[in-house]
Amino acid sequence: MSEELQDALNTSILSPGDTVIGKVTALDDKKVTVDIGYKFEGIIPIRELSVLRILHPNEVLSVGDEVHTSVLKIDEEDQVVVLSRREASAKEAWASLQNKFQHNETFDITVQDVVKGGLVTDVGVRGFIPASLVDRKFVEDLSEFKGKTIRVKVVEIEPENNKLILSRKAVMDEEYDMAVQSSLSTLREGDTIEGTVQRLTNFGVFVDVGGVDGLVHISEMAWHHVNHPSDLVKIGDHVRVRVLRVDPGAGRISLSMKEAATNPWDNVMEFQPGSVVTGTVRRVVDFGAFIELKPGVEGLVHISQLSHEHVNQVSDVLQENQQVRVKILSVDPIRKRISLSLKEAQEKSRGPENKRPPAPQVEDEQSGTGATLGDLFRDLFKN
Repeated sequence: MSEELQDALNTSILSPGDTVIGKVTALDDKKVTVDIGYKFEGIIPIRELSVLRILHPNEVLSVGDEVHTSVLKIDEEDQVVVLSRREASAKEAWASLQNKFQHNETFDITVQDVVKGGLVTDVGVRGFIPASLVDRKFVEDLSEFKGKTIRVKVVEIEPENNKLILSRKAVMDEEYDMAVQSSLSTLREGDTIEGTVQRLTNFGVFVDVGGVDGLVHISEMAWHHVNHPSDLVKIGDHVRVRVLRVDPGAGRISLSMKEAATNPWDNVMEFQPGSVVTGTVRRVVDFGAFIELKPGVEGLVHISQLSHEHVNQVSDVLQENQQVRVKILSVDPIRKRISLSLKEAQEKSRGPENKRPPAPQVEDEQSGTGATLGDLFRDLFKN
C-alpha cells in the first residue's frame, strides 16, 4: 500500500453505522482483530461475530479471512474501532431473504444447532426451522441434522421482529409433487412394476413406485387372508405390484401385490372331486366353515356337511386354525368356489363297511353276551 493511500485511510473519518471490509489478523478467546486500513485496529467482540452463541471465534473465522463489518464505536482512548460482523451481515441478509421469500426461492443452509422444537442456522440472521417443517414425516431425533447442509425455503419473515422461519418440508413437498406428476404421466393401469415398501399401516402398505407412494390395501396384499401387513412385508422390502388405478387429480395410485403374483385359483384342478385332503379352518360362520386348502384357496363346508347328526352351531364342531380332513364335493374355478364335506371324509376314512357307527349294545343278563337293543325288543314281543 502506498504512503499516500495509507495516509488517506488514516485520516479518513469513520462513523458508527458505516460498513467496512477488513482482513482478520488475529483471534483470541474473546475477540477477533481486523485490519480495516484505518489508523486504529478493528476489534470484533465474540458476541458480535454471529447471531448464534459460539464458544470461540475460530468457529466462524480464520486468520486471513476477509470480513464485512459494521462500525459500532470509535474508541479514541483505547485506539480501537469496535466492529460488528453480526450487524453487517444482518443488513445484507434481510434484503436477500426478503427477495428469496417473494420469489419462492430454494437455497442451502448449514444447521448450526439443535434446540427444543427445531433447528437453528445462521444466514446473516438467526433462522429457525420448526421440527414440524424439517421433514415430510415425523423425525424422532433432530440431532442427526446438526452440521449438515440442507435445502430450505423462507416461509415467514419479519425483519422488524428479527423473525425468520425456514422450511425443509416445503422443499420436499415441492419435489414430491413434481415426482408425483412425473410418475402419474407415465404409469398406466394394468402395468406391473417394482416398488419399495415405505410405510405400514393397519389398512395396508405404501409403496414407492418411481418417487411417488401408492397404496396397497390389505385386501390386495395376497390371495389369502392377511391379518396385518407386517405379517408379509417390512419397510425397505422390494415388492412387485400391479397398478389398479391412477388418479392424477388427487395424486393417488392404487396398487395390488396379489394381482402381480400368480393366482392360486389358476391351479386348483389338483383338487379333484371325491378326494380327501387336509386343510385349516380359517373362518367359522353361521352357515358353515371356510377351510384353507392352500394359501389363497379356500373351500366351504356347509353346516349340513359337518356331521350325520344335527348341528346347532358350527363352532360346536370346528374352531379356527383347526386342522381337518375334508372330502372335495365340487370345484368351480370360474366362480372360485369349492364345496367340501367333513362327514363324508370321516366316512371314507372308516371305509365302506363302516359308514355308520354300530348299533348300541346292552349286556344280556341271562347269557352275559352283548345284545343289541333291537334283539331285546324282539325277545320282549315274543313273550
